[in-house]
Amino acid sequence: MKARSSWRTTPGKTRMIFLLAVFFVFANLGFASDSIDMGRQPPLRFAVAVLLSGLFPVCYAATGVALRGKFWKAFLPLFVLQILSQQVLGRWLPDGPQLDQLNAAQTGHLHARLLFDGCAIIVSVTLGYVGFVWVTISESRRHFRSELEKATLESEMAAAREIQRVMVPEQLPSTIGYVIQSVYLPAAEVGGDFFQVIPLKSGRTLVVIGDVSGKGLRAGMIVSMIIGMLRTVCGFSEEPAEILASLNSRLCGSTHGGFATCVAIRLEERGRFVVANAGHPPPYLNGTAIPFSGSLPLGLNETSAYEQMSLQMHVGDVTVLLTDGIAEAQNAQRVLLGFPRIESLLQAGASAKNIAETAQQHGQNDDITVISVAREA
Repeated sequence: MKARSSWRTTPGKTRMIFLLAVFFVFANLGFASDSIDMGRQPPLRFAVAVLLSGLFPVCYAATGVALRGKFWKAFLPLFVLQILSQQVLGRWLPDGPQLDQLNAAQTGHLHARLLFDGCAIIVSVTLGYVGFVWVTISESRRHFRSELEKATLESEMAAAREIQRVMVPEQLPSTIGYVIQSVYLPAAEVGGDFFQVIPLKSGRTLVVIGDVSGKGLRAGMIVSMIIGMLRTVCGFSEEPAEILASLNSRLCGSTHGGFATCVAIRLEERGRFVVANAGHPPPYLNGTAIPFSGSLPLGLNETSAYEQMSLQMHVGDVTVLLTDGIAEAQNAQRVLLGFPRIESLLQAGASAKNIAETAQQHGQNDDITVISVAREA
C-alpha cells in the first residue's frame, strides 16, 4: 500500500521518464536479436520487434509497481500475450533465407545492418541509463524536500503543543468556596478554544472562556496573544466588562480579519459573581441561560462596549460555561445537538464531563470546551 501510494504521488514527469528509461533499456533486445539473425528480419518485423521488446517491459514495470503483491494478475496475461505476439510476428513476417556465401553487395548490406544494430544498442542503453540516473536524482531531491518539510511540520507541531499548553491549563488553581472543573476535547492538533482561571490581586478569581475564529496554528497564535494580553490587562482592572473592552481594543487590527468570542466571570466571596459577555454563548446558572443583550465579538469594532451584571450563587448552585462546539455537534443525519438539548442536560444535573462526552458521541465537528463552577460553601 505504501509503495502504491508513493507511485501515485510521484510527479507525472518522473513516472514518464522512468517508463521511457525502461523502454530504451529493453528495446536493445530487439536490436540484439536482429544482430543474432544476421540482419535477415524484414524491416517491418524488425521495427515491430524493437517496439514490442520495449513496450512489454514497460507494462511489466507499471503493473508491478501498481499491483505490488498481486502483480501476477497482470504478469501472466502479459507474458502469454508477449509469447503469442512473437509467434504471430515470426509467422507473418518470416526471416529471409540463410546465405552461405555473400557477394559484395550483400556483405555491404550486412555490414551496414550490424553497424546500425550496434549503434542502436549503444544509444538505447545510454538513453535508458540516463533516464534512470535522472529519476534517481529527482526522487532523491524530492525525498530530501519531503524530509525537510516533515521536520518543519514536526517543529510546528511542537510549537502547537506549547500553544495548546498555554490555552488549556493542565492544573486549575484552587478557589475558596468553589469547585471548578474543566473538560477540553480538541477537534484537531491545535484548536481555537481557550480558557483561563486567574487568581486576582484582590483574592478573587477570574474565569475566562473563549473561541477564536478559524483553526490550526493561526488560531492558536491568536489564542496565545489573547492569553498574554489577558494576563496583562488583569493587572490593571478586575472588572469583567473593562477586561473585555481592553482586550477588544488591543485585538482590533491584530487578528487579520479574525475575531474571538469570550465570556469573563469574576468569582467573589459568598457566591457573588460578576459576568460580562463578548458575543459568546451565554453561561448557564442551574441549567438556565443568563440573558445578555447582543454584543460583538472581540477584534471587530474598537469602540465596542460590553454589558456586565452581578448574580448570586447559593450553596449547591452550578454555573456552566461552554463553547459553541457542543451545540454544533452534528450526527450522521446532520442533526445538531442544539442548545435546547444542552439546557435539558444541565437541568438534569449533567456534569461538565457528561456534557462534553454527549457532544463528542453525537458527532464532534469543532473544539469542545466546558467549565463548571459549583459553589460549595
